[in-house]
Amino acid sequence: MRVIDFKDAKCRHCYKCVRHCAVKAISVRDEQARIMVDHCINCGRCLEVCPQNAKTFASDLERVKGYLRQGLKTVISIAPSYAGVLEFDTPGQVVDALMKLGFSEVRETAEGAALVTNEYKKLVRAGEMPNIITTCCPSVNDLIEKYYPDCAELMAPVVSPMIAHGRYIKKIYGPEVKVVFLGPCIAKKQEAIGDERVSGAVDAILTFEELAVWLNEAGIDLHACEDKPMGNPDPKINRLYPVSGGVIQSVVTEEDADGYHKVFVDGLENCMEMLECIRRGELDHCFIEANVCEGGCAKGPASAHWNTSYVKTKVRIENVVSYKAARNLPDMRTEELAKKFGNRGLDDPVPSEEQIRGILKSTGKYSREDELNCGACGYSTCREKAIAVFQGKAELAMCMPFALTRAESMSNVVMDMTPNMIFVIGNDMRILECNRKGQELLGVGHDEALSRYIFEFIEAEDIESALLTREPVSHRKVRFENDSIVAEETVVYIENLDAVLVIFQDITREEKIKEQHYNLKMETVEMAQKVIEKQMMVAQEIAGLLGETTAETKVTLTKLRDSILNEEDQ
Repeated sequence: MRVIDFKDAKCRHCYKCVRHCAVKAISVRDEQARIMVDHCINCGRCLEVCPQNAKTFASDLERVKGYLRQGLKTVISIAPSYAGVLEFDTPGQVVDALMKLGFSEVRETAEGAALVTNEYKKLVRAGEMPNIITTCCPSVNDLIEKYYPDCAELMAPVVSPMIAHGRYIKKIYGPEVKVVFLGPCIAKKQEAIGDERVSGAVDAILTFEELAVWLNEAGIDLHACEDKPMGNPDPKINRLYPVSGGVIQSVVTEEDADGYHKVFVDGLENCMEMLECIRRGELDHCFIEANVCEGGCAKGPASAHWNTSYVKTKVRIENVVSYKAARNLPDMRTEELAKKFGNRGLDDPVPSEEQIRGILKSTGKYSREDELNCGACGYSTCREKAIAVFQGKAELAMCMPFALTRAESMSNVVMDMTPNMIFVIGNDMRILECNRKGQELLGVGHDEALSRYIFEFIEAEDIESALLTREPVSHRKVRFENDSIVAEETVVYIENLDAVLVIFQDITREEKIKEQHYNLKMETVEMAQKVIEKQMMVAQEIAGLLGETTAETKVTLTKLRDSILNEEDQ
């Protein structure tokens, strides 16, 4: 099943998706990026970073509308992250809105999470697995089975909360009922429809992004809806599943020590690092909550509110959670919640050293010194890119320095189409070539740029140093135009031209996001400190009042005692 792909007309050869895909599941053929389904883990990173909005993903919206038009009983399972993403006054307004769209019943996926929690507790109590990796995140599951199959035996043999909930709903209403999952995750589409091991549990997937479009089309305003109850009992602490550490909190609630060290890992790179640690034997007897998305599932790649901060989303989710274990669990046997994981490792052809050298030579790299490793193609090194070419994932033309050398004018389509600012600077610091984005940075046209020196426009110490030493400059952060533009600078020496290739990758947006995230964290810390201080003041005042009251009570009781004794003496 192809969940994610790119539009042909939109792809502009920037290779940003390739750079940000940690598992390199994107191939480039005929200058068009394509998702390799068998390699993809559906993390959605490429959707988030594509500067041309070239992304597409499979939608089940029309299928769901079809269920409702046919009058089929359709129950929607809503992920607990809705509490942090959707805008409403009371959670029950979401229930009313979904009922108005035509759903027979609205239930929380956290009900399925409670079932999964119970199975995790059984595994922990048994203590038979050397390490236990949670299997709630389908992207983590794909990552392990495809790229770390030797770690598959450590995966908890339990279905995800979504699948558990789907099976439970079909158990109580019958197999003919249609189950629709609503959440922020794209990978759930592949899990529900593309994984034969759990087929039939969930019939369709809707994202919060699709729901927002549907509500708008139907003219439904969440704030104007009534406050209606969910169709399920309170799943209590299992509503924490979307938040980092939420699974662990659910598992350890009211439990005694079990001998497993509890740790949560979020973010794809961190998950890969964790799996490498396991391979090296550095982790033992750990219960590991793993999520590909940073911060857990609180804000997935298919959330309609891209600008909503993770901190805000996390706080809103936690505010509706009862920190108690769920009781009176649905009647589901372990066998009904089981899932077997295994080796689905990839069998990519591995080139010989001679074949790698042949591909490198075809792009003008005859020695190690010729391998610039600039990363413009999306691969970290020239050798990695050569291997990708051999495997049919990349094209020779993706090598930007090679394209520049081959084109006499050094002003070809690749340069002009890239969102990076690119310059070729001669040994006298004169601008020999610059692309369209470079001209925009300088504020002059192409002809004028070629008649001037680079130091007339920007600080050029790195460029001058690279020309003198022939040593590259990699990934150095620089600022332009009164710090309004932040870029990552790469400078490499081109020997046959006696010039340097200068690439500025605009990272202004990423830096602003980092700054906003840091500011939010600091605001949260300040707010927490104020609350602590206020609570301490209140506690001190209460303690003082209690002390005064105790003293007065003692005096009064003493007088009362003495009065009684004196009456008896008389």
